[in-house]
Amino acid sequence: MSVLSTVVLVTAVLAFFIGVTMVVVNLTTAVTGRAGVARGLHSIEAVYRAPTAEADDRAAALGASGLTQLGRAATPGTVLVRLRRRLDYAGNPPYWTVDRLFEVKGLGLVAAGVLALLLGFATGGGVGAVVGALVGAPLGFFAPDLVLYDISERRQDRIRRTLPDILDVLTVSVEAGLGFDAALAQITRYGRGPLAGEFARVLQEMQIGRSRVEALRALGQRTSVTELRAFCAIVVQASELGVPIANVLREQAAQMRIRRRQRAEELAQKVPVKILFPLIFCLFPALFIVVLGPGVINILHTFR
Repeated sequence: MSVLSTVVLVTAVLAFFIGVTMVVVNLTTAVTGRAGVARGLHSIEAVYRAPTAEADDRAAALGASGLTQLGRAATPGTVLVRLRRRLDYAGNPPYWTVDRLFEVKGLGLVAAGVLALLLGFATGGGVGAVVGALVGAPLGFFAPDLVLYDISERRQDRIRRTLPDILDVLTVSVEAGLGFDAALAQITRYGRGPLAGEFARVLQEMQIGRSRVEALRALGQRTSVTELRAFCAIVVQASELGVPIANVLREQAAQMRIRRRQRAEELAQKVPVKILFPLIFCLFPALFIVVLGPGVINILHTFR
């Protein structure tokens, strides 16, 4: 009986230590996995996104140029958040970091201000120099913002125009038997344009361990296209509710085609209004001069 009790006691102690070991191993694996996912996400963010606020502050502390510090000092904190969002909309072009944008803004502020001051002084003296500096410095400071806005709007417009076609390909791929991830891989492999690049980033985030829901929500935050945001939200909802993704993609593709046709009709209806002012102020005066000019000259000669 004592031997049996000893065996039971030893077995219980071994089971306890084995359980503790398994718990520790599972916790270590989970922490390591989360750390690996975090490192992978950090690497992707470093490739695709502009530097974060901490990176910007660290770069400034390490000795950024005077123009960068000038542009940073002249930019409010709320505008800084919009600049980062606008860089995401523009696809974070090469060499278009936040520090580089601040440097260009500072250079534009100084160069345009000095040039306008000299021009105003040459044409209007001291008053002209003051007016020129007050007008030229803000123009030079905000010119990079206008360029960035134009680049981002062009890119978002390309995403908007290519979204229905890519959704059709995605729908056909899923209905042919591919999974959603494999269909995204086909789009990123054979697709071209900014939307294919965004889907490539989504696929990379999913491959390193980020969930599909989080990756698609991040995609919706990186774009200003309403249709793409709606698509991401609907796919996320379908994934959470367990709705078949093929049906969702089919309906979304049909809706995108309808919206593209409606947008084309809307743009076509705006053409007469847009062409009205060039006709009135540019074409009609020249036409009147060509048609009525000889008659007016003859009438003046007759009355003389």
